Amino acid sequence: MQDYIQRGQLKVAAELDQFIEQEALPESKVSLNTFWQEFENILHDLVPKNEGLLAKRDKLQAQIDSYCKDKGELNLAKYKSFLNEIGYLKPEPEDFQIATTNVDPEIALMAGPQLVVPINNARFALNAANARWGSLYDAAYGTDVISTENGAEQDSGYNPVRGQKVIVFARHWLNTLCPLQTGNHKEATHYDISSGKLVVSLGTNQQTELSDPSQLIGYQGKLNNPSSILLVHNGLHVEIQLDRQHTIGKTDPAGIKDILIEAALTTIMDCEDSVAAVDAEDKTLVYRNWLGLMKGSLNVDVKKADKVISRRMNGDRVYTAISGNTAKNELVLAGRSLMFVRNVGHLMCNDAILFNDKAIPEGIMDAMLTSLIGKHDILVKDKGNGRFANSRAGSIYVVKPKMHGPEEVAFTDLLFARVEDALGLDRYTIKMGIMDEERRTTVNLKACIHAAKERVVFINTGFLDRTGDEIHTSMLQGVFAPKAQLKSMPWIHAYEKANVANGLAAGLSGKAQIGKGMWPVPDQMANMMEAKLAHPLSGANTAWVPSPTAATLHALHYHQCDVFARRDEIAGDKFNGLDEILSVPLLEESTSLNQEQIQYELDNNVQGILGYVVRWVHQGIGCSKVPDLANVGLMEDRATLRISSQHLANWLEHDIISEQQVDEAMQRLAKLVDEQNSGDLEYITMTPNINDSIAFQAARELIFKGKEQPNGYTEPVLHAKRKEMKASLHR
Repeated sequence: MQDYIQRGQLKVAAELDQFIEQEALPESKVSLNTFWQEFENILHDLVPKNEGLLAKRDKLQAQIDSYCKDKGELNLAKYKSFLNEIGYLKPEPEDFQIATTNVDPEIALMAGPQLVVPINNARFALNAANARWGSLYDAAYGTDVISTENGAEQDSGYNPVRGQKVIVFARHWLNTLCPLQTGNHKEATHYDISSGKLVVSLGTNQQTELSDPSQLIGYQGKLNNPSSILLVHNGLHVEIQLDRQHTIGKTDPAGIKDILIEAALTTIMDCEDSVAAVDAEDKTLVYRNWLGLMKGSLNVDVKKADKVISRRMNGDRVYTAISGNTAKNELVLAGRSLMFVRNVGHLMCNDAILFNDKAIPEGIMDAMLTSLIGKHDILVKDKGNGRFANSRAGSIYVVKPKMHGPEEVAFTDLLFARVEDALGLDRYTIKMGIMDEERRTTVNLKACIHAAKERVVFINTGFLDRTGDEIHTSMLQGVFAPKAQLKSMPWIHAYEKANVANGLAAGLSGKAQIGKGMWPVPDQMANMMEAKLAHPLSGANTAWVPSPTAATLHALHYHQCDVFARRDEIAGDKFNGLDEILSVPLLEESTSLNQEQIQYELDNNVQGILGYVVRWVHQGIGCSKVPDLANVGLMEDRATLRISSQHLANWLEHDIISEQQVDEAMQRLAKLVDEQNSGDLEYITMTPNINDSIAFQAARELIFKGKEQPNGYTEPVLHAKRKEMKASLHR
């Protein structure tokens, strides 16, 4: 039984109450009594509105289900008219420009990778915060962007053959990052800045300079013997590190020991899709880690071999400016990624706090507590006083996921305003990131942006959740195509293009981020380097990557493509794409699937569901690299689970597969998933007693009751089963 502390009409779980009183409130300039009274007032006023918005979701879905059953084959003109009649499609506002102010340059004026990490894992959170700068040598050496041919395999020690390939790879990229007037960096034997310009020796008799001398902006060490040279290209910084005595530097003709790349400009510290947080214990950990990040005090000890390494947040990077225009001739660059916090959506309630003896909406709880914690960063008046700073512009950045249409965005805007008043923050201190990942948001995106035009700093496409909602919304319309085909059909291309077009038309460029989704295969960096250049080319100034290493490599794409120049090229594109977006990606009538294809799709979905759910329910792991049928590790979170479960629910609904086939696949693949996790000492198996396995039953419910889940979300089942599992472990 949970112990609660009475706070007015609220009951607060004891451990969360203690955290708030003893850790989060001190130094916030918010009194204990004020905090709880204002929180109670917000809940009194906004809980009914939250419930009303969820009821509207259910009503609209019921109307669409009825329409799909009655109308047969979809007539697009009539369908659009119907969506207008029921209020699913909203009138577009007149053209406008967002008015967001006090936005940090990493969001508004720069283009580069973005990480998303579960905030309840302190090690991952610190790694992401520190991923602002990454070693190009390490990123190349440890991934498949460097082939293993001709003796360049990775082994337990350093392989000099592979090392030389890395040096060649890095020199190639220097020609993109900082091209020379003549020759190229592969020929370089010496780098000199003693004249205040970068002079590069090519062989013994030739010297050259940068094509653009203004790229050289700073250095470390001595001017006539620098330890590092700082350059800038497309708004991103690059540091050439020099040391002829270093293990690597002494093998390099020019003495380069490494090249540091400014990589993860921003990170989303996630309370949502990648986190399994179902009660007060879990939420307190989430909030405590966020507080540690905002205060710069978060640390974790990591054991490597026989050593214990204490990981903390990196300090800023200090250089001597070549121009000499800055104070004390110093140039200070951020050493950490700028952090957003992703709150949960409007759907779930959490009993960590009760209002009138009912669990409160978790999204309201997140807004109040993550903003209270974010205020600690705002109160650091002197951002250069040695204390870690997140936003130098004085803003708190909150990504709000899973909003359905402009009414829900407006509700979040109201919620943030009420929180600002409660915490004594200036209006629009709390900025909003809008995830364009639900169909009703996509088709009303312009109106959604308008509803938050004073505080929006981010719009983003998320193929995974967006696909899950696409399937659930049109569940009764017909049979959806196999998952791999969904990615190449007209609706998804129109969705991605319309997102950028709407963002640019609303004036986000120079004021906010336009983002793209995740690369899902962490071990396939060579393929990522081939594919992910498309994101900056689309006009997006950020895109998600699965690791700090991936951030370092993806940063190279923003050197290949000047995003802001690219936006100038496409700025006049008034693309709407509504007809294509509303084209339901069903299996074409002319296409028939044979039993082998059906079985593969079934097995692929079931294996992914079981592989993710067993860790979520049994171990509380909200995001993990799950091996697929071919043992290729794929990043899985609740969004991927939503697709897989909804896809099988759709095929069950239309008799492509049977309940018996699903049960057979689940029993067979549960054994495979257990085998794939045999090396994890914390893993709790599903077999042989699958009827007693809480995770197995959760996976089964997600499939067979997928049609009934609100908007196809997986959280209600996962939360209930995780709480059941935690209770069983504590018996």
